Amino acid sequence: MTAETPPFTVATLVTGARLDSWLAVGLLLAGALYLYGTHRLRMRGDRWPVGRTIAFLGPGLGTLALVTVSGIGGYDTTLLSVHMLQHMALSMVAPIFLALGAPVTLALRTLPARPRRTLLAALHSKVAGVLAFPLVAFGIFVANPFALYFTSLYEQTLRHQWLHEVMHAHFIATGCLFFWPLLGRDPLPGRWPYPARALLMLLSVPFHTVLGLTIMQQKTLLGGDWYPSLNLSWMDPWADQVTAGGVLWAGGELVSVTMLAVLVVQWIKQSRQEAARIDRQLDREEAAQAAAAQVDADGAPHDHEITSPLRMSA
Repeated sequence: MTAETPPFTVATLVTGARLDSWLAVGLLLAGALYLYGTHRLRMRGDRWPVGRTIAFLGPGLGTLALVTVSGIGGYDTTLLSVHMLQHMALSMVAPIFLALGAPVTLALRTLPARPRRTLLAALHSKVAGVLAFPLVAFGIFVANPFALYFTSLYEQTLRHQWLHEVMHAHFIATGCLFFWPLLGRDPLPGRWPYPARALLMLLSVPFHTVLGLTIMQQKTLLGGDWYPSLNLSWMDPWADQVTAGGVLWAGGELVSVTMLAVLVVQWIKQSRQEAARIDRQLDREEAAQAAAAQVDADGAPHDHEITSPLRMSA
């Protein structure tokens, strides 16, 4: 970016798109593999919920594409506020819908025997058990932004393109680690019951408030002298940093509360399914008892079949 870089507008979402990045190729590949898996299920007569496909491809991969290969990705090293919007999308919005798409379950239902065994072994490994443990994922999710923005690491991601791309992948990975065990439908080891998941989601709400307010009140610029060195006449780095903190504050609370609502809906749905299962089990037990009672009644002698001892003696 140079001093001639135009201001960020809605039009730049299209004009600033970059379709030659590795992320664009990765997104296309992930979408193609997912659709191929659903196609294989249909070919053998199995069903796959349409809602899962929509969640994975639309707000899942679609959000990743919007903030990386569009104009948002083109301005993520020019405006801290744009970067924070990208951060929120990569670490909170997209991972939620990727988890709701259940790609691991789809893979387990469509992979050949040997790759399926390898995937199952990875899911049940000690490493997966530790990383999928909600408290571990929560700690990583909360601590990473503070380690990134309040050290020199963030400035290095601005100056080195490869490290900047690693940061993008890191945001996605930490978001998936946190939200997959909470909201996802895939089989994961050590999944907590819904009340504990809801409590953990509630605990994540204040984190973005603290982070956002801290950034808004900072007396130094994030990224060192990177943003002032761009010499953009239409951008004030200090004002943009306040906006960036507000994006984290408001956006984080909005996403967290929304996802808490999604979790509660899943909890209610699961409770209803469990209640329906118990009702069916009770109905089967009652039917079995009634059938047994009928057999006993049919096997007992009727009154006209009983021979009186007096008649026998006569």
